[in-house]
Amino acid sequence: MNEEKLNQSVRKFLKQVGVTSQREIELAVRSASEDGTLPDGGLEVKVVLQCPDLGLEHEVKGQLEV
Repeated sequence: MNEEKLNQSVRKFLKQVGVTSQREIELAVRSASEDGTLPDGGLEVKVVLQCPDLGLEHEVKGQLEV
């Protein structure tokens, strides 16, 4: 296993996940705000990371303030 190659590819993947996730969340929040369906208070969020080849499933939950 090449540790450096793994590290670079993981970082690249996580950067893509972060950028696209932020864009999707912002679009959904704006849309809900515009049509009056944005709930008061925070928003519950959850990300599920899966790697079927390794049998990996990892869940991260959080709150977003709006």
